[in-house]
Amino acid sequence: MSASQFDDDNSSLLAESRPGDNSEPLSVTDLSRSLKRVVEDRFGFVRLRGELSGVKRAASGHLYCSLKDEKSVIDGVMWKSAAPRLAFRPEDGVEVIASGKVTTYAGRSKYQIVIERMELAGEGALLALLEKTKARLEAEGLFADARKKPLPFLPRTIGVVTSPTGAVIRDILHRLSDRFPSHVIVWPVVVQGETAKAQVSAAVRGFNALEPGGAGPRPDLLIVARGGGSIEDLWAFNEEQVVRAIAESDIPVISAVGHETDTTLADFAADHRAPTPTAAAERAVPVRAELAAGLADLGARQMRCASRPVSLGRERLEALSQRLPKPDTLLQPAAQALDEATERHRRALLDRVGIGRAALDQAAARLTPSTLNWRVSQARERLDHARLTPAMLTARLDRATERLGAGVTMLRSLDPKAPLKRGYALVYGPGDALVRSADAARAAGGVTLEFSDGRVAASIGDAPPPAPAPRKPARKSAPPANPKQDDLFG
Repeated sequence: MSASQFDDDNSSLLAESRPGDNSEPLSVTDLSRSLKRVVEDRFGFVRLRGELSGVKRAASGHLYCSLKDEKSVIDGVMWKSAAPRLAFRPEDGVEVIASGKVTTYAGRSKYQIVIERMELAGEGALLALLEKTKARLEAEGLFADARKKPLPFLPRTIGVVTSPTGAVIRDILHRLSDRFPSHVIVWPVVVQGETAKAQVSAAVRGFNALEPGGAGPRPDLLIVARGGGSIEDLWAFNEEQVVRAIAESDIPVISAVGHETDTTLADFAADHRAPTPTAAAERAVPVRAELAAGLADLGARQMRCASRPVSLGRERLEALSQRLPKPDTLLQPAAQALDEATERHRRALLDRVGIGRAALDQAAARLTPSTLNWRVSQARERLDHARLTPAMLTARLDRATERLGAGVTMLRSLDPKAPLKRGYALVYGPGDALVRSADAARAAGGVTLEFSDGRVAASIGDAPPPAPAPRKPARKSAPPANPKQDDLFG
């Protein structure tokens, strides 16, 4: 159909079929499907190199992004069936090589690439991704020194996360046995490949999940180790999943990944970085021989410290003993004083004997028969004058009799029963209590009247008289006022 067929002269309001026109009008959907088939047939498999932009992961699991270079942009999508196979975390600005097929999206009349596989575009892109991940995690504080825990001085149990078949575990066990044999628990993992990050992070979290005192011993220290290799070989220890597991570990972790020049993000998250797995074993435990030597040295120093005061005391004692005088020299003044005291005592005894003998002689001179007879006569005269006479005793007895009579008279005047002989009576109520008023007598009802010759029960009003109280025994008569006393002299 030539262009002249669409001239204004031939235009009409309604679409009509013209003679010789064999092209039926297509729907938009038909055109989209035709374009889709053409594009997919022509570009069924392509590999694009470009920089990621606008990376986002939908809730459904699909990954959406754009690939761009200096001049062009193409949208890309990775379905959730292929997204888990990614060996890295896509981020904006990372240069990648995406493999897949080009197709169209009829909903927006756009073409896009369905990505089946995505790889970093060379080591430079890998390092760029590493720096981006490091900066992001460092901003979260996962590498801060404040989070790092001190390593135990002498761990009883050491957990090792590494491959069970490599040379790394043999080097660690050999070095531990040389320095300080310890109980080692190996958590076997693969240290390279797509499954490495999941296994390493699960091992670190598995060790932390062990309960102290449980069926299995809980390690006091963890060693995450791997031998050397390229950056691709060590990439599992740069994965965010592994880094977070190490940073969140409650058990102190030593990272020993690669050789001394190799550095991974796990080294920054660990509490201590060892340049090699062998160095990690050396850092984990001290040398037992050195500890034994240190203990022996401390024991020797302790003995020297304990014996030093004794030695110093002995030296001071010897120096002081040399300055002390000899025992004979110390005793000489005392011995001399004792001799002098002994001599004075002997002379004093002799003097005392002489004085006593002289006094005895004087007393013996005075003790003559005539003197003794004179003294006896004087004593007899004094005795005769001091002899007692009956008149003296009688006077004293009369005075005592008068005082006794006065006391008896007073006692009789104070006797409460004496007025009874003159016609008075004592009134007793219940319980032999004296009744002292008429109100008390009426309140008692029955009373007992005591006369000089006995008791009589009486009633007051209509109350029966109380039972008579038992009669008290008669009092003994008073002694005579002036008793007769025998004469002392017959």
